[in-house]
Amino acid sequence: MRVLLAVLTLAASVLAAPGALAAPPDYGLPGAYPVAYSDVTAVAGGRSVPARVHYPATAAGANQPVATGRFPAIAFGHGFFQATSKYTSTSNHLASWGFVVVVPTTQGGLSPNHGTFADDLNTGLTWLVAQDTTTGSRFRDHITTTSLGVAGHSMGGGAAVLAAARNPRITAVSTYAAAETTPSAKAAAATLAAPAQFLAGSQDTITPVADHQRPMFAAKPPPRQLRTITGGFHCGFMDSSGLFCDNGSITRTAQLTAAKRVMTSWFRHHLGNDPAARDFVWGQPARTDPAVTFEGTE
Repeated sequence: MRVLLAVLTLAASVLAAPGALAAPPDYGLPGAYPVAYSDVTAVAGGRSVPARVHYPATAAGANQPVATGRFPAIAFGHGFFQATSKYTSTSNHLASWGFVVVVPTTQGGLSPNHGTFADDLNTGLTWLVAQDTTTGSRFRDHITTTSLGVAGHSMGGGAAVLAAARNPRITAVSTYAAAETTPSAKAAAATLAAPAQFLAGSQDTITPVADHQRPMFAAKPPPRQLRTITGGFHCGFMDSSGLFCDNGSITRTAQLTAAKRVMTSWFRHHLGNDPAARDFVWGQPARTDPAVTFEGTE
């Protein structure tokens, strides 16, 4: 009897001990992989697109070997007249969590073509899929070709919606402050089968949520989400501001941390088959997040 009591007491103490159960992941913190990058020219379907690829690696730096395993691919589109370098922290963050992120450097001028930008995003993804079976490619045997995502900020977010509507192989979409585009991202959202998430800033004065993200969210059939960062602003989704930028009541660091947490958990759930991510997408942690309001239909 004494032995049984001792065993039960020990078991209870182990279960009650701090750290006895694994803590849930914090998708707002960097993931486990070192991140490397490579400047490439993505060629597919007769199109040629210059881009930078951020990827999970054996060591950080330029052109390092890819980490062991296969990884989902995401194409990320920059905002209007914004350098792709202003999204490096987001691209690196996604790569650290096990995604290969291709960032086209096209359509950076004052007269971008939104439809062409959508095609550039799809060219990047198509090229990565082909690299999985290309002899001598850095990415050979490293791309999960059935798990493709698209993302972007502002103009790039609208272009991401256009890209997903044109490409049935895309299986998840997540955007920062997506802007209405020509052709219409709202109209494209209405035809979109892939799960789509629209992140917004409550104090965005450049693409206000009521005029841009909410109409896309309303048009999109489920599954869909509208996640609004309280106090967030349009340029708070970038690593630094430029001319004609706005401000919000939270810091850029706080906004980027919240945005990365929401986007990363979305892609980990929909592309990465991460069982821990679902709660942060559809469960109580998502619905009660004090920094980000939740609207969505699964």
